[in-house]
Amino acid sequence: MAKPIELSDRESLIKSASTSLNSKVVSQYSSLLAPIAVEAVLSVLDPEKPELVDLKDVRIVKKLGGTVDDTELIKGLVFDKKVSHASGGLTRVENAKIAVIQFQISPPKTDIEQSVVVSDYAQMDRILKEERNYILGMIKKIKSAGCNVLLIQKSILRDAVTDLSLHYLAKAKILVVKDVERDDIEFITKTLNCLPIANIEHFRVEKLGFADCVEEVSVGEGKIVKITGIKDMGQTSTVLVRGSNQLVIDEAERSLHDALCVVRCLVSKRFLIAGGGAPEIEMSMRLGAWAKTLPGMEGYCVRAFAEALEVVPYTLAENAGLNPITIVTELRNRHAQGEADTGINVRKGQITNILEENVVQPLLVSTSAVTLAAECVRMILKIDDIITVR
Repeated sequence: MAKPIELSDRESLIKSASTSLNSKVVSQYSSLLAPIAVEAVLSVLDPEKPELVDLKDVRIVKKLGGTVDDTELIKGLVFDKKVSHASGGLTRVENAKIAVIQFQISPPKTDIEQSVVVSDYAQMDRILKEERNYILGMIKKIKSAGCNVLLIQKSILRDAVTDLSLHYLAKAKILVVKDVERDDIEFITKTLNCLPIANIEHFRVEKLGFADCVEEVSVGEGKIVKITGIKDMGQTSTVLVRGSNQLVIDEAERSLHDALCVVRCLVSKRFLIAGGGAPEIEMSMRLGAWAKTLPGMEGYCVRAFAEALEVVPYTLAENAGLNPITIVTELRNRHAQGEADTGINVRKGQITNILEENVVQPLLVSTSAVTLAAECVRMILKIDDIITVR
């Protein structure tokens, strides 16, 4: 029954992504979200290993404000943060050399809890001078590598940056984005094609990432940092999801994730199949016919399996408010006449050729559903007895 598709046939990929979005709250935006999902998966696809699509390479950033219409796929990186504005820090850098650092640009602290008693001003000045020299030394090393954008990992041990270090960084014309989550570091370094730097001593040009532009953009009520035009960008993509309130954004993200999963299924097994209960009835019929040729006990088992598959179209008809018995009987009748692609058309409340209505799903969805259900039943059958334990 399945129709083979090519990845170059974007039309079919978008159709199947739209089918998954049609039942969602954000269904009216399916014409926008479906192409975004297809584009995102195809951009993280490794031509060497096309069946391994890791959805961790597609990052979804949620930002309040605007409507779902404003959702966009961004070639580059987006941070849901502001740039550090202390002492007139930069908000836009062109021809950026970006460093992802995992150390702090602030005076070191001792390993144990202690307090320093300062008795006169000369000592106070010396402490401040030492701090200043320490920070200046670090910033000189950063500047000498030609770096002009710093992404600083969030730290729980001490402040990642102090007012003093931000002041000197602004003077050195370095744009700072602080509090980058630890979990995002891997994604960022993969996208920018750079290495995270754990110590100031290891600060080298070859560990930096390069991009055309890093800028702070106002979006809705807040601001985001956008990095675009990344040179030899890794195979990742970022989707900026917008919405008027948190519930809509969360729903849009869930729906988008569903669409991404559908496209991923199609990439790993490149076959499309009609929806609307058509594959289940077809399987049920073929298994029923096969059951008649089997002797004894086996025939009964296969027949029972075939009848069990009819639950899917039955439930579908019931949920759509149709008469399940009439619908399933007619569906079986049409399939017996050789119309393999007929299924339940919920909108018209009758049986139609579901492929022409563009209700399609990846083959992998049907096969894995049947396989998982069969495995589950086998597991239950293995249990002989249940003993209730207090």
